[in-house]
Amino acid sequence: MNKNLRKAVIAGNWKMNKTRAGARELIEELKPLVAGAGCQVVACVPYTNLETALKAAQASNIKIGAQNCHWAGSGAFTGEISGEMLAEMGAGYVIIGHSERRQYFGETDKTVNQRVRAALDAGLTVILCVGELLEQREQDITGEVCAMQTKIALSGVTKQELSRVIIAYEPVWAIGTGKTATAEQAGQACGFIREVVAKLYDKAAAEGLTIQYGGSMNAANAAELLSQPDVDGGLIGGASLKAADFAAIVKAASV
Repeated sequence: MNKNLRKAVIAGNWKMNKTRAGARELIEELKPLVAGAGCQVVACVPYTNLETALKAAQASNIKIGAQNCHWAGSGAFTGEISGEMLAEMGAGYVIIGHSERRQYFGETDKTVNQRVRAALDAGLTVILCVGELLEQREQDITGEVCAMQTKIALSGVTKQELSRVIIAYEPVWAIGTGKTATAEQAGQACGFIREVVAKLYDKAAAEGLTIQYGGSMNAANAAELLSQPDVDGGLIGGASLKAADFAAIVKAASV
């Protein structure tokens, strides 16, 4: 992390977990554990938990986000939620382009860009996920894959709007598998993404951009991963569902 240049952000991705009662309980347990944290703390919850989470997080330093939004403001898109709807509820963040959305729900680089555009237009801060498959890492094309995903996702995004974008480098082979990129691998990939952003915009924009690592970051390995100068936080999956584990990661990012 380099807090002199950019904000450290630890965001929990709850995925499809927790009823409203469970969401309330988890946030209430988490609040005293992360009070006074030296980083931004975010919980991205299922749509049905948004109202409960927002209410529970009031008067705390925990920000609430969603896990996806549609590219259209309204229309015949059964089952979808727009960025405007999220913003109206009070959500401040939204995850876009997570590998599970790409794998299971037909997300493409083009639709990721459309969703990024819609979320920014609604006033949300985007957590943009990029990352390679295992076979792509083995083929030594991690850089090319991350560069393509980043460039397409940020197409049409201005330098001013970039201040409301966080990029989460998530090697797909390390999500939910228990496998974790080494600190050096994570730092190298995040640094490469920063170089891509510098070419798209400029050095100042790239140096001010928060780039997280996601992919089985946990209480045991967080400090080592966050010691890398280009790793500015984490997008946390399983460990975000346990208050003590998530708080330990927040603590590691607060030094």
